[in-house]
Amino acid sequence: MLCLRHKVIGQSILQLVNTAQLTNAPLHTTPICNEIRKLARLRVVDNSEIGKRAMAEGRPPRCIHVYNKRGVGYIGDKVLVAIKGEMKKGILVGLKQNQKPKVPKFDSNNLVLIDDNGTPLGTRVHVPIPTILRTILKERTHAKGADYTKLLAIAGRFV
Repeated sequence: MLCLRHKVIGQSILQLVNTAQLTNAPLHTTPICNEIRKLARLRVVDNSEIGKRAMAEGRPPRCIHVYNKRGVGYIGDKVLVAIKGEMKKGILVGLKQNQKPKVPKFDSNNLVLIDDNGTPLGTRVHVPIPTILRTILKERTHAKGADYTKLLAIAGRFV
């Protein structure tokens, strides 16, 4: 009975693989992980030089560390990324994962690069930023010592 079951499952998997090859569609066996964890790919949305070069070469930055207790990044969290062989810090400004109510869900995981004291490396943000980010970053500006209000100043549009 066990042999017969494995044979039937093996045949159905083989049929799936054959249909995927015929349609040229990729066959994924692992679920999609939309969370920002270690080695998650991010998209730089400011006009910093290092961000523009990395995105143009098709080598987006990868998350190395999330600076919070949960280990999963949410909007407004600070992350450490590896970009062009360097380690830079950034703020998450848009995420694919499911959000709290009234927080927009984006098509890509967006990041704005900052230096150690919180000032952005670029002078403009190309995508809309959620308005909830205003309250999140103003709370963290008073608590920590880094000045995140400059990030809000260079943002052109809010959603």
